[in-house]
Amino acid sequence: MAQALTVAVLVGSLRKASFTRKVAEALTKLSPEGFSYKHVGIGQLPLYNQDLDDEGSPPEAWTAFRETIRACDAVLFVTPEYNRSVPGGLKNALDVGSRPYGKSAWNRKPCAIVSVTPGAMGGFGANHHLRQSLVFLDMPMLNQPEAYIGHASDLVDDEFNVKNEGTRAFLKGFMEAFGRWTTTLVRARDAAA
Repeated sequence: MAQALTVAVLVGSLRKASFTRKVAEALTKLSPEGFSYKHVGIGQLPLYNQDLDDEGSPPEAWTAFRETIRACDAVLFVTPEYNRSVPGGLKNALDVGSRPYGKSAWNRKPCAIVSVTPGAMGGFGANHHLRQSLVFLDMPMLNQPEAYIGHASDLVDDEFNVKNEGTRAFLKGFMEAFGRWTTTLVRARDAAA
């Protein structure tokens, strides 16, 4: 059997018990076989300042984060919506991983986005703002199905199971599509290497 592909999971919310974090955990439980998931924290990253890279003294947290992302085969972004966009911590993580210029840890990593809100709109604004950044970062993105998860405040139980059968089936299908997408792109990349 082939080695499992490693997916970095980045959660935009920094709260330990956030709805977004619970949905991220539930997603990994709905994954097809052949994948392992590494939850990569972003709350410890100092704000990006190019001077530190230019001076050759990037914070250790930046270096460790970049190395962790580079070691993964793909990225799953799970984010809440703050003011019709992504949280500042997630944007900072994108900036940290994209530098120094020409050495982006994100380059050519297959990715997918799930946006989560307790309201009805499912984080549409955050999802699409994040897509804009990921296009620039040259991350091939799963375009369909799109995942905007509304009414998330009571969606996942304490064991990270999705309570609503229809939503669970949708998210399982989303993870299967992400699995096929990632496998296809990683195989193509490896064949070209």
